[in-house]
Amino acid sequence: MSDAKTTTDHDEIRDWVEARGGHPARVRDTGDGEGAGLLRIDFEPQADGLERISWGDWFATFEESGLAFLHQDRAADGAASRFNKLVSRD
Repeated sequence: MSDAKTTTDHDEIRDWVEARGGHPARVRDTGDGEGAGLLRIDFEPQADGLERISWGDWFATFEESGLAFLHQDRAADGAASRFNKLVSRD
């Protein structure tokens, strides 16, 4: 996957997600009051087991967890890709 990119830039992440109709989310019942829990990006239709959260909560947990956003702009067929993954910044 040579065209995948990694970023920690909040504006770039938000723009990529919203351009594809996505929303910040967490896995339901994984937050502990100190963080949002296991982060995900949710697309329509809303996935079972995910709870949409605010960008503020999502990015706070993203930073606290030392994550980076791995994403692909275009699929092999040239269409906008929804491929994304949260990875460690290490």
